[in-house]
Amino acid sequence: MHKFGASDAARMRELFYEPRPSGWRNRRHIQAWRSHTMRRTAVILASFVILITLGATAQESRSEISLQGTGFFTKDTSGQGTSQTTSNTGGFLMAYRYHVNRWLAAEAVYGYDRNTQHYFAPAGFSRVQANVHQATGGFVFRVPAPARFRISPYVLAEGGALVFDPTGNGFGTVPGAQRQAVGVFAYGAGADFPIVKHVSLRAEYRGLVYNAPDFGLTSLNTNTTTHTAQPSAGIVFRF
Repeated sequence: MHKFGASDAARMRELFYEPRPSGWRNRRHIQAWRSHTMRRTAVILASFVILITLGATAQESRSEISLQGTGFFTKDTSGQGTSQTTSNTGGFLMAYRYHVNRWLAAEAVYGYDRNTQHYFAPAGFSRVQANVHQATGGFVFRVPAPARFRISPYVLAEGGALVFDPTGNGFGTVPGAQRQAVGVFAYGAGADFPIVKHVSLRAEYRGLVYNAPDFGLTSLNTNTTTHTAQPSAGIVFRF
């Protein structure tokens, strides 16, 4: 039986404790460096993509609100022996617009004016002062324009209602006059003029087509369609 001696111990030390080849440590370091570099590059690329995405989202302002002062000029009408005229007045429009894409937006509008309807009939003269509430919704189409002009023209088509609400003013009312809602078609065009980032000035024209109001009174019914011109100007905030 072989006895374990000093020579065997020396051989074991050589087997287990012999220094590794000189290139082994360098190869390990290179592999670790490559792995670290790949992880760092992946993190940088992922961060870059996230920042670009967030930046694009921030720059893409799809929503806007606007406040505009308006004029309200209504065409005279006549029918069934009654002539109707309307006082010219002013008011305001508030709108929210959401841009579906670069060329198309959906819009909701509320407007307010106060005017007086004058009726000339065989039975005599009558007038009704009323608050006019406008509620419309529809689509806005952007019109291409050269970038050097720095404007964004558009056209619009909307539908909704006008609500004529008598004020009850004793000097401008007719007994029995009731609140009346009539359907309205709105068309128009306008342009936005940027002044600072996310803020623009707006100039707009809206045409309103609807049945002339009679406040529920047969004696005031002209049975005609009338037209109101509504020029406006105001400010727009995008977000």
